[in-house]
Amino acid sequence: MDNKSSSELKRLEDAARAAWLYYVAKNTQDEIAQKLHVSRQSAQRLVALAVNEGLLRVRLEHPITECMELAQQLTARFDLYDCEIVPSDPATPNSSAGLAQCGAGIIERYLKSDTPKIIGFGTGRALKACVDELPVMQCSQHKIVSMVGNMMSDGSASAFDIVVTMANKVNARHYPMPLPVVAATLQEKKTLHNLSPVKSIFKLIEQADVRFVGIGQISEKSPLLLDGFINAEELNLVNDEGAKGEIISWLYDINGKLLSNDTNKRVLSAPLKSTLNKPIYGIAAGDDKVLAIHSALTGKLINSLVTNEHTARKILKISANSH
Repeated sequence: MDNKSSSELKRLEDAARAAWLYYVAKNTQDEIAQKLHVSRQSAQRLVALAVNEGLLRVRLEHPITECMELAQQLTARFDLYDCEIVPSDPATPNSSAGLAQCGAGIIERYLKSDTPKIIGFGTGRALKACVDELPVMQCSQHKIVSMVGNMMSDGSASAFDIVVTMANKVNARHYPMPLPVVAATLQEKKTLHNLSPVKSIFKLIEQADVRFVGIGQISEKSPLLLDGFINAEELNLVNDEGAKGEIISWLYDINGKLLSNDTNKRVLSAPLKSTLNKPIYGIAAGDDKVLAIHSALTGKLINSLVTNEHTARKILKISANSH
């Protein structure tokens, strides 16, 4: 867009205004034409231009009965604070389509609050997709804090750290965690956790009004392995130790209990504590994540969920078979 002429930029600005009036303010094309002082045909072309240029992102507000019933069942079964189920595409039931838009909508609700909020974030692909869906906002009253380290073992930045990206998008104060995900030794963990900035970040996380986390599976496609936080030998070891999932790098078993193993002892992320009166949203979907999500719900590691129809049915099936 930087290479466009001033006239092209002006036309894109008009297109954005027309799209906002049409999709958000629910104006007719005649009303848009009147407000923008153009013909009805020009108003129609401006709305189409906004779509073609990718200026518009649509969120589907779906009163789909089955999704609502699944959400109600999951809420009752796991005593959830909130549950949002998005439709699944029958052709690709493992697709995460729709999760980002739904998650972004929830995050946006908190960002729109005039009351200052502290919002904690994990990391990962699902959350990054949610942040990509957020509009540009002015939210200087809020604080955004990372619950997990944003550095790789070699000191490079994690590709899926989202706090800095999000803060720049919504103009909020942000507190990235300047740590690797897993310490090399217990002594290194103790040293890093004793740093004053880290202590301040942990205190903010304890005060967070809401938290958003991804949920990782334990398999050859585990985010911990793919992103280089553990190697294949370590993955096999934690698998043998009974790990079924991970949240902000904390490994847990089939009952949602944190493992007392060497890897967890070296994890530098904020403590993973359940809470009754503040939402902890887990955002994930797909066959490979079903067991990890079910275990996290069972252990109350999360108390709110965003997933799709296909995944929701499988979670409820596991739950029914375990009783």
